[in-house]
Amino acid sequence: MDRDEFIKTIKANLQKRSGKVWSVTGGKGTAWGWVKITAPPARCTWGHRPKDGMGECPPPGKEYWDAYDTGKPGRGMSPGDKAELARLLGLDRVSEQGKKVPPQNDYWAEYLDRAAGRTPTRTGTPEWD
Repeated sequence: MDRDEFIKTIKANLQKRSGKVWSVTGGKGTAWGWVKITAPPARCTWGHRPKDGMGECPPPGKEYWDAYDTGKPGRGMSPGDKAELARLLGLDRVSEQGKKVPPQNDYWAEYLDRAAGRTPTRTGTPEWD
């Protein structure tokens, strides 16, 4: 299966199972084989702002920042979309940026199963140190 077919299959299976459109895109340049699964940019409107009393530039850490809907597209996924995508893929969680799938065959086989709602028959393992 080539990358374009992989992307189409993942996207179709997620939409079929959720009734929602999902963004499934391939990387560019040296990241060409990587595939990113997320909500479409129009639904990615969430960002972070410092919690009250933290000043303008608090340190990193969830305890210092609040997630909120900025109303501006092209940001992070909403908590609801994150939870739904994780459920659809059979994962505990995904980041606000979605899930990135490496270009190895075992990962692709794993995520084809996950997107279809099946238990993966193969799982990817990192090929780097």
